Parts: sequence; C-alpha cells; structure tokens
Amino acid sequence: QVQLVESGGGSVQAGGSLRLSCAASGRTFSSYFMAWFRQAPGKEREFVADINWSGGVTSYADSVKGRLTISRDNAKNTVYLQMNSLKSEDTAVYYCTARVGGSYRYWGQGTQVTVSS
Repeated sequence: QVQLVESGGGSVQAGGSLRLSCAASGRTFSSYFMAWFRQAPGKEREFVADINWSGGVTSYADSVKGRLTISRDNAKNTVYLQMNSLKSEDTAVYYCTARVGGSYRYWGQGTQVTVSS
C-alpha cells in the first residue's frame, strides 16, 4: 500500500510559478514510476508528466513542455512538479500517482491550482 499526499497548490496570476510536492509513504518509493495528472472543471483527467524510478527519464504532455518540470528525491520519498509561466488553462486539480504493475494504482487526494489572467 502506498499513500500519496500532494501539497503546494494555490492561486497565482498568469506568468507566475508554483511548485507542487507529493510525499509518499512506504520503503519502496524509489522503485515506483511516478506521474502527475490534472483535471480541469468539466474535463477528463489528463496526463501532465512522468518520471522513472531514478529520475533520469521524464516525459511531458505537449501542452506543458518547456514550462513544467517533474523531478524526484528518493531520499525524501517525494516527487515534485515545478510550474513556471503558468497560464489560465493550467487551472485544475493536480494529482500525483504511482505506477505499479503497469497501471497507475495509487493516487493522492489532489491539490488545486488556480491561475488568473
């Protein structure tokens, strides 16, 4: 069982920055492939970024490339999402998730990000 707790959300003006954190429980965090998803009002949950166990391989949705950066600190059991040059369309609830056995099995409760123009 893995518990994930996101933090760092808030309200910011367009062009601003936020850093989201996701703290994980358990001793095997370093073996998990981690990702961030988001869900805007009235829309389906969508992929944002993911990162492999070592942090050496990452991928991003086209809509966030060059603005958002995913990273992890296995010593702290934490994955991050640095969000720069935020746009109003980035407004959503952001979720972190751990992939186990090929599926995103564990999810956090989400943290709200609101970007005003």
